[in-house]
Amino acid sequence: MPPMSEGRKLAFNSIAMLANRLTQGIATFVLTAAMARTLGAEVLGQYLLAISYYYIFVYLASQGFKTLFTRELTRNPEITPVYLVSGTLLQLVFGSIGYVAMAIVIFILPYSDRTSFICYITGLIIIPFSLSNVTEAIFQAQEKMHIIAFSTVPIYLLRLLAMIWMMQHQHGLPYIIGILFGSEVLILLIQWIFLLRTIKPKWQIDRDFIWKTIKAARTFFAIEGIGIIASRIDVLILSLLGNEALIGIYGAICQLLQPYFIVSNSVALAAFPSMSKAVAEGKDKQRQAAQKTIEILLSISLPFLVGIFFVGERLIVFIYQDPSFVKEAIVLHIISIALITGGFSKIFSYLLMANGLEKLNLIEVVITNIVGSLTGIVLISQYKLLGAALMSLSLSLTNFIVLAYFVYSRLFPLQLWQVMRRPLLISFLMSIVFLVLDRIHPDFIVTLIIAVLAYIIFAGLIIFRKSGGVYS
Repeated sequence: MPPMSEGRKLAFNSIAMLANRLTQGIATFVLTAAMARTLGAEVLGQYLLAISYYYIFVYLASQGFKTLFTRELTRNPEITPVYLVSGTLLQLVFGSIGYVAMAIVIFILPYSDRTSFICYITGLIIIPFSLSNVTEAIFQAQEKMHIIAFSTVPIYLLRLLAMIWMMQHQHGLPYIIGILFGSEVLILLIQWIFLLRTIKPKWQIDRDFIWKTIKAARTFFAIEGIGIIASRIDVLILSLLGNEALIGIYGAICQLLQPYFIVSNSVALAAFPSMSKAVAEGKDKQRQAAQKTIEILLSISLPFLVGIFFVGERLIVFIYQDPSFVKEAIVLHIISIALITGGFSKIFSYLLMANGLEKLNLIEVVITNIVGSLTGIVLISQYKLLGAALMSLSLSLTNFIVLAYFVYSRLFPLQLWQVMRRPLLISFLMSIVFLVLDRIHPDFIVTLIIAVLAYIIFAGLIIFRKSGGVYS
């Protein structure tokens, strides 16, 4: 069987990662909606706050290693057996440290006993999740993302069903979190089984490797750690200046943007190995790879943004059926503006890392965090939910401006019209569709179906034209 072309490989890996992220995102979205309907905004807020702390500390403990492993194993696949064993030991140690650090922070902050307990037990998931980051880094470096999908998608679906069953039978958050913990352990075991079929681990601890890896990963730790704090700082400040019910409403509204983030993260993650390889092929090759990926992301984000502004309130009513959520629709409109810059920022970040300029990423996340924290304290203290939305927007704009400056000054400029013309055309056509639908005002489900079909047709025709078909 002939090897895949780079384009086909990117498409295949993007689909695999999309299946993984899409399933995870849909499961999270359905769980959030079910929790909001059955347990209420306050319990949902406790869960989202605990998950926020979990994500912060699991990224601090593991994501720096994952990014480093992916880059190094892409360049030097022969050292995979060493990374598998010694890297797993590293992750176990740092995962344990991450959990202890999280527990100390929760103990110090003025949360209720119930909220603190939920955070403590949720934090236990840090250890199995961080260990699976090693195995997934290997699969990504080998560009075998389909194995990640095979090991995670069925588990995500099964655990969602189990958690909904628990809620329907009046079981609380501790049971739901217990299912989350068990599912991450199972995913880790399945991924090890896949790896052991093709890799013979080097069953010894390489101290020199561990020390060199820690030194090399320091910048990645700082980048990923500060970056995830920036992405969750709005929830953290809202938890200290507001309450769990406000977190529940804010988090539920933010969940409506998950479809875009699922797709964009999957496409960007699948493109990262190709961008790393393109470094040796020159700036033009890197620019082509970056522009192609950004164009794909904009072709998704801009039409999605159009849809949010036309049917955002109806979407909230349809999903949550709760007046306390619907009256905050302005929050959805504000935070969705960040979709315009999101595609650029993600690829700019990966470009810098692929070129060994991760220290510039570190500078960016520090600047973004400072801006976000200062604006968040002022805005959230004054305007609560609206302030959190404005803070989220300021974070996104700061992130984009700083990364764009570094890419343009240290790497290369983009050909913006080439990147944006097709996404803008698709968005314009989708605006016409929504204007027509707004006139006839069909049922929401009918509106959604028509909009999705129209997007598929428009995007398909424009992509076909680009590829040199009869429309070229």
